[in-house]
Amino acid sequence: MNKLTELRVLVEYQQYSHLKKACLEYIKQEKNPAFTVLLALAYRHLGEKQNFDKTLAKVLAHQALLDVDGLCDLAAIRIVNLQIEQAVNLLQKILKTQPQHALALARLGWCYMAQEQFDKALSFFNRSLAIEERLALYINNAQIHLRQFSADAAQQQLVLAQQLLEQKKSNLPEENYNDYKQRLELQQLQLWVSISQFAQAEQWLTHIRETRDHETSIQWCMHYATQLAEYDQHQLASEYLREALKEASDNSLLLLKLAELSQVQGYYMQAVKLLNRAIKQDENNSQLWVKLSSFCLHRMDKKARHAAEKANELAYALTETIETSDNPFFASSAQLQASAKHALAMVESSEQNYAQAECLFQEILDSHPHFIPALQGFAQQQMQRGRIDEALVLLEQVKQLDPIKGHISLINARQFPENSETLAQLEKAAKLPSIEGPVSSSILFQLAAAWEKHQEYDKAFHFAKQANQSVQRLLNYNAKAHRNACARTRFAFSRALYQHRPNSGISSSLPVYVLGMPRSGTTLVEQIIAGHSQIFGAGELGVIPQVIQGLNRWERHTGSGRCYPDCIDDLTTLTSKGIANNILHELQEYAPDARHIIDKMPHNFENIGLIKFLFPQAKIISVRRDPRDIALSNYFTDYQAKHSGMGFAYDLSTIGEQLADHNLMMQHWQQTFPGEILQINYEDVVDNLEGSARKMLAYIGVDWEPEVLNFNQLERSIKTASVWQVRQPIYKTSKAKWKRYEKYLAPLIKGTNAKIAPDKIDMLTLPEPGFLIAGVELYRQGELDAAEISFKKMLHHNPEHAACHYMLGLVYLSKGYMQDGIELIKKALIKAPWQKQWQKTLTQASKEANLENIDEVLKSYLNQVADGENN
Repeated sequence: MNKLTELRVLVEYQQYSHLKKACLEYIKQEKNPAFTVLLALAYRHLGEKQNFDKTLAKVLAHQALLDVDGLCDLAAIRIVNLQIEQAVNLLQKILKTQPQHALALARLGWCYMAQEQFDKALSFFNRSLAIEERLALYINNAQIHLRQFSADAAQQQLVLAQQLLEQKKSNLPEENYNDYKQRLELQQLQLWVSISQFAQAEQWLTHIRETRDHETSIQWCMHYATQLAEYDQHQLASEYLREALKEASDNSLLLLKLAELSQVQGYYMQAVKLLNRAIKQDENNSQLWVKLSSFCLHRMDKKARHAAEKANELAYALTETIETSDNPFFASSAQLQASAKHALAMVESSEQNYAQAECLFQEILDSHPHFIPALQGFAQQQMQRGRIDEALVLLEQVKQLDPIKGHISLINARQFPENSETLAQLEKAAKLPSIEGPVSSSILFQLAAAWEKHQEYDKAFHFAKQANQSVQRLLNYNAKAHRNACARTRFAFSRALYQHRPNSGISSSLPVYVLGMPRSGTTLVEQIIAGHSQIFGAGELGVIPQVIQGLNRWERHTGSGRCYPDCIDDLTTLTSKGIANNILHELQEYAPDARHIIDKMPHNFENIGLIKFLFPQAKIISVRRDPRDIALSNYFTDYQAKHSGMGFAYDLSTIGEQLADHNLMMQHWQQTFPGEILQINYEDVVDNLEGSARKMLAYIGVDWEPEVLNFNQLERSIKTASVWQVRQPIYKTSKAKWKRYEKYLAPLIKGTNAKIAPDKIDMLTLPEPGFLIAGVELYRQGELDAAEISFKKMLHHNPEHAACHYMLGLVYLSKGYMQDGIELIKKALIKAPWQKQWQKTLTQASKEANLENIDEVLKSYLNQVADGENN
C-alpha cells in the first residue's frame, strides 16, 4: 500500500487527526500536491478554519498538477464546504475519463443525495458498489430508502452492510469496527422508529441494557429518545426517558435529554426543574449551568444570571487545573469558558446592560473569533439597538463559518439571498430531522420571507403553511378556552365593578399603555411617541401579566377556589393601591425623570379592565390595522411560541377567532370607558405620520416635538419581532399585503365570522372586598365574635373558601369548640392539601385537650398570613 492509498484509507475511516499528522510528515519529505489536498480535507473536518483556508489556497494554486485521485479528493473538500455544484462538475470530469472510478462514483452519488435526487444517487452508489464494496454506501442506500419510505429495501441494505462489516472485521482497526457497528445499529433503530415498530426497538434496547455496560445503555436510551423526537414522537420519547430514570434517577445525561425534550414541547418550567435535578447530581458541570441559564433567559432572569455566573465560576476554575496549553483537554476547556461567558453576555443583553454585554461578546470573539453563538448574540444586540450595519457585518462572518445559520440570520435581518440555489440548500436544511422534529419550522419561516421578497407568493405561502403546521404539532392552544376567558373578563370588569369599588387605584398618569393585536403596528406607535423628550418607551413589559399571576398565586394559597378575573372584586382599596404603587415604582426605575412611560404589551388589550382599576388616569392607545394584514403578518412570523399566549398565530382559523375576540373586547372597553381610549389606525400612521403623531401626543397631554417624526433614528432597544421594521423610515409596502394571498384566506374569514358563543358564565360576586383579611386582623386583635362574622360572610358568598374554613376553625378552637374547629380545619385541608401549616395545626389540635397549649402555634401562623397579605 503506497502512502496516498494509506492516507485515503484514513479518510474512509474518518481518522482525521491521524490524517493531519501523517500529511504534515509526508509533505516534509516530498512536494506532491495530493498530500496538500488531503491535509486541507483534514483541517476542514477538524474545524481548523485558518489552517484550512491557507492550505486550500495552495491547493487551488496548483490544481492543474493534481491527478484524477487528487481531483476526487478536492471534490470531497467541495462537498464538505457544501459547494455541491462545484463538486459535481469536478466528479463528472473525472468520470468522463475514468467512468469506473469507484470513489468518484460514490462521491457523485453523495452529491445527488444531498440534492435529494435520490434515484440518481442510488444509481451511482450501486455502480460504485459493483466495482468496490464500501460500508458507507450500503448505509447511504439504506438512508435513501428510508427517505423514500421503502422499509424493506432499507432493511436489505442494512443486512448487506452487516455482512460486509463481519467480513472486514479482521482487517479493520477495533475503533473503526465499533464505529461502523454503532452506525449500523443506529440506522436499524431509526428504521424501526420510522415504521412505528416501537416494541421491536425497545426489546432490542432491553437486550442492550442486559449485555452492555451502564454508560453504553444510557447512550442508547438517549439515541432512541432523539430518534423518536425526529419522527414526531415527543411524548413517547419523554415517557421512555421517564421509565429509564426509574432505574437511573441520578443520571444527569438522561435528565438533560428529558429537559431538552420538555423545552421543545414548550414545558419550560418542567425543563428547568429537570435541569435543576441534573445539576444536583453533577453540580460542577458548567455546561449544565449554561443550559439552565439559556432555559431561564427571558422568563426567570435572576435564575438565568445566577446560572450563568455559576457556569463562569466553574469554567474558569477548571483551567486552573490545567498546567500547559499542550494538554489535550485545553481546547474543550476553552470552549467551556466561551460558552459560559456567552451565557452571561446573553443575560446582560436581556437585561439591557448593553455595555457589559458588548465587553463580554468582544472578549469571546477576541479569543474565539469563530464562536458562532457569540457572533449571533452580539449581532442580535446590535439589531435591537438600531446598529444595523454592525449587526450585518457580524452575520456575514456567521455566513462564512456556517452558510445555513448565516443565511437564516441574514434573512431575519431582511438581507435575502439573491440566488435560488441558496434557498434550495436552506430548504434541504429545513428537512433535516432534529429533536424539534422532522423539519425545522424556523428555517421554513425564513424561506417564506425570502420567497415573498422574490415575489413568489405561492411558494412563500407554501413554506409559511409548512412552518405553521410543524409548530402546531407541539401546541396546546385552546381557542375555546381563550374565548371563554375573554367573556369572563368582560363579565368581571363591567361598569358596575367601578361603581361599587370607587377609588380602587391611584391617580398617577405616568403609565401609557400601547396595545392591540400582535403585528398591528404597536411597536411603530411606541417608537414614534417614545421620541418625545418627556416619554420613555420601556418596550413589552410583563408587569400586568405578573400582577395577574400574583393574584392567582394568592387565591391558590388561600384555597378560595377562584382565580383572575373573578377575584378582582375581593381586592381592598389598600391592596389595589399597593399593587398600583408597586407597578409605578417599577416603571419609574426605567426612567426616573420621564413624565410618561410606555408599556407596549400587545395582549394587554385583554387587561384594560385591570389597568383602569389600578390606574384610572392611565393613557391607553389601541392600535388597529386591516385584520387581513394582521392575520398574514402573524402567520408569517416565527414566534417560537410553543405553549405560550401566541399559540393562536399558527392557524388562519384561530387567528380569525382571535381577531373577533379582540374586536368584541375593544367594544366592551370603549363602552365601559367612553372617550378614554385613543384608537389609532396603522394605515393612518403610514399615510399621515405627522397628523397621527400630533393626535397621540395631544391625547397623552404633552406638547408637540417634531423630533418624534425621526422615530427610526431613536437610540433605544427593541426586542420584538418588529426589530428590523422600525429601524426603517415609514414604508407602505405592508399595506394591503393580504391581496397577494387572497386565495388562501377562506379559513381566516371563516374563523373571523364564526358566531362568538362562549360557555355560560357563573361567577359569584362579593358585596364588599376583604372579608378574609378583615377577619384575620380581628382574630389577631382577639375580637373573636367579629372575626367569626367576617369569615361567615365570606363563606355565605363562597362556601368553598378554604382559608375562611381554616380561620373559622381557629376561632372555634379559641372559643373551646374543639370538635367543630377540627372539622372546619379538615374541610379546609380537603380544599387546600398543600398547606403544611394547616396540617400541623390539625395534628396538634387533635392531640391537645387544652387550647392554651396550641395558642402560640396558631398565633404564629396568623402572623404569617397577615405578613403575606401586607407584603
